[in-house]
Amino acid sequence: MANLTRDFFIGLSNNKLLNTNAKKWGFKLGAEKFVAGTNIESVTKVVKGLNQKGITATLDNLGEFVKDKSEANEAKNDIIRILERIHNENLDCHMSVKLTQLGLDIEQEFCVENMREILSKASEYNIFINIDMEKYVHYEKTLDILQMLSEQYQNVGTVIQSYLYRAEKDLEQLKDIRIRLVKGAYKESDVVAYQSKEDIDRNFMKMAKERLLGNTFTSIATHDHNIINELKKFVKENQISKENFEFQMLYGFRTEMHYGLAEEGYNFCTYIPFGNDWFGYFMRRLAERPQNINLVLQDTFYTEEKKLRKGPIIVGALVVSASVLLTACITRIK
Repeated sequence: MANLTRDFFIGLSNNKLLNTNAKKWGFKLGAEKFVAGTNIESVTKVVKGLNQKGITATLDNLGEFVKDKSEANEAKNDIIRILERIHNENLDCHMSVKLTQLGLDIEQEFCVENMREILSKASEYNIFINIDMEKYVHYEKTLDILQMLSEQYQNVGTVIQSYLYRAEKDLEQLKDIRIRLVKGAYKESDVVAYQSKEDIDRNFMKMAKERLLGNTFTSIATHDHNIINELKKFVKENQISKENFEFQMLYGFRTEMHYGLAEEGYNFCTYIPFGNDWFGYFMRRLAERPQNINLVLQDTFYTEEKKLRKGPIIVGALVVSASVLLTACITRIK
């Protein structure tokens, strides 16, 4: 059942027609709880609020299905404008970027040049740039580009997905590169990736501990409180400095844990997506972990004290209704 749910939501994330229509539906479906608005003004306000609570952020200017150079250049220019805003507003955050949004599927060298422009501006402002890992078809190219860029820039890193068989080997190759460790949000075949939650979690835990014993900063990205609690215990037992790592979670998911970990003195970073292209991102988050569906409903309908919310109940109904609308759309498309 879990695999069917995962396949369902990943299928939705890859549907261009639904992505296009979702822009029209916009935040009427309740997406504002998980996507920090559509523009730089809205996300700036969110980051300032988090910074005041001792939480840093990484920003993802969402974009799907980039098919020509003009779109990629527009995305690059948007990212540079965001970097300028981060610098001018003195925000405690960095940026996460996707190479496909910057032209990887169009021409690799074109994409690399876009990344050089971004990294040059980010270096000027002392801002870190994280290259998000996408589908496995882009994996080798992403690592190749990272290696090329890291020879010139010190402010660049990437993501390692624990569901890939080769992840641990690649982690060793990236021992001097800042990385974000995640479980993985795309559907990959059993030729390259673990399929069971147990195997993925086991590999995640193993690699997280390996990184914590090293000297390179690592973002440990998970909403799983069991994994977090075990790693907190591991850190204490091995006298690992909290300055060597951060916990990271998605904006809008398990928010009480964001604040709790920050209050305990751990570095905490919230991954904040924003922009009109929110649909594909949101569907992959639901596909990534079936429990996220429960988190969405729980966070929408209930307070931290497990009491039924009054104000947002209409938004909650819209979120649920959205699932019905999406299913209807799929039926019509077929």
